[in-house]
Amino acid sequence: MIIFQYDSSFEGLLTSVFDSFNLRKVPDVLIGNQDNLPLFYDEVCVVRTDKAKAERVWNGLTKKVSSYTISLITRCWMTELPNVAMLLFRYLHKIFSCTHSIESNFTDPDVLAVFQLGKKVTDEYTRALQFVRFQKTVDNIYFAILEPLYNILPLTIDHFRNRFSDQQWIIYDVKRKYGIYYDCNTIHEVTFSDTTLLNLQQILSTPENLAQNELLLQTLWKSYFNTICIKERLNPRKQKKDMPVRYWKYLTEKY
Repeated sequence: MIIFQYDSSFEGLLTSVFDSFNLRKVPDVLIGNQDNLPLFYDEVCVVRTDKAKAERVWNGLTKKVSSYTISLITRCWMTELPNVAMLLFRYLHKIFSCTHSIESNFTDPDVLAVFQLGKKVTDEYTRALQFVRFQKTVDNIYFAILEPLYNILPLTIDHFRNRFSDQQWIIYDVKRKYGIYYDCNTIHEVTFSDTTLLNLQQILSTPENLAQNELLLQTLWKSYFNTICIKERLNPRKQKKDMPVRYWKYLTEKY
């Protein structure tokens, strides 16, 4: 068994692909530097992340596959699933090893898995756009909290920057403990401690800390939500499918 040990970064993954061809070795397992080695193995190759190598792999990739496949690869990485690094390694290795395109070869389990995972991330990204609920503070900053299944926050930046270009806003991912702040000019990454975030949530639940018309807008939105609801046609199962329960605690109309 050959093991490649890397720093768990995307650049590290690309460097692993480069080293695999350079060393003419294909790992059976790809693990992070912080992970424990298995009991039995034949060889461990430590991959040192190299930006130049990673760029060569990425540039070569853009010449071999379509922009859609590039998007699938990056979105698969955003799942943060335990085995996604090894899946992407095999997928990238096959792309460079084959003389023909494998993008639509869904009989290959790795190609199919990458396509399915990419679609799941796209679906989660779409839900995030639908279910973001901003609250306007007295400082005229719009604040919203998300807790998505996957790390889709970077995908939302262009959408919200274009749609709310003249407003200051923060969207915070409480699951991954970071957010994005737009100051009407530049995007910044922000992080809060658990205590600060809790205090911030308590502050936003206090009417005095919200903009003057924010509570009125929330009341109107709840009234609209209740008004359009036809009780005779209630379908809780369909509602939970279209609006996952994990989003409810951050939806204005549900609390």
